[in-house]
Amino acid sequence: VQLQASGGGLVQAGGSLRLSCAASGPTFSSYDTGWFRQAPGKEREFVATITSYGRIYYADSVKGRFTISRDNAKNTVFLQMNSLKPEDTAVYYCAADTVSGGSRWSSAYNYWGQGTLVTVSS
Repeated sequence: VQLQASGGGLVQAGGSLRLSCAASGPTFSSYDTGWFRQAPGKEREFVATITSYGRIYYADSVKGRFTISRDNAKNTVFLQMNSLKPEDTAVYYCAADTVSGGSRWSSAYNYWGQGTLVTVSS
């Protein structure tokens, strides 16, 4: 499967953005899909994931502000980000795999998109 992330941009603190992860392939509905982010000088960290059967997990830092969802008919996973903070600034990556089980570990995902930059100004 190939993944294409989009929707990043510059937004003021308190604003919102919606990221999209479009996937190729007819069996995307069987993939668990996650969002990770990497800020400058920091390691990649887990943001949210949605399994093929709809179970959702969030990092504590985004719980209540971010919402992950998927539209299998459009082969797309979304990340709605509200109440953005400057510390949310990072390159956001979507990732997918069939056996991650909703893992928070990036090593559980074998397929990655190219990343989209989110910048939140204070």
